[in-house]
Amino acid sequence: MPGPVEIDLERVLCRLADLEHSGARGFRIGGGDWPLRGFVVRCGALVRGYVNHCPHAGHPLDLRPHCFLTPDHALIVCASHGALFDKASGECIAGPCAGRSLQPIPLTVAGDWVLLAPEVDPAALAAGAS
Repeated sequence: MPGPVEIDLERVLCRLADLEHSGARGFRIGGGDWPLRGFVVRCGALVRGYVNHCPHAGHPLDLRPHCFLTPDHALIVCASHGALFDKASGECIAGPCAGRSLQPIPLTVAGDWVLLAPEVDPAALAAGAS
């Protein structure tokens, strides 16, 4: 029987169970003026991560915390402009940024936890989204 999974607590984004009801969850990692703001979204059996930054207007996608999806949970939606994004790819499929994409964040799942992948530099991602 395998031993316990070691988790780097500084890279924990949420529990898998947090995505069961809402389908998506925002997170913030880092301090100062420019922390990494992102979100994770359930996409079938997979979990995807994206920087919470609209490619059209440059602001966060959610106006209310953790509200990233259409009412049927089928697509990611920008609350300000109504742009619609594919959950699996982050590509904008309708709206003012059609053809552009959300910036992906590599993730890993360890046990019941969703984490930033080890190769992700949160400060570099945050700086690229500002």
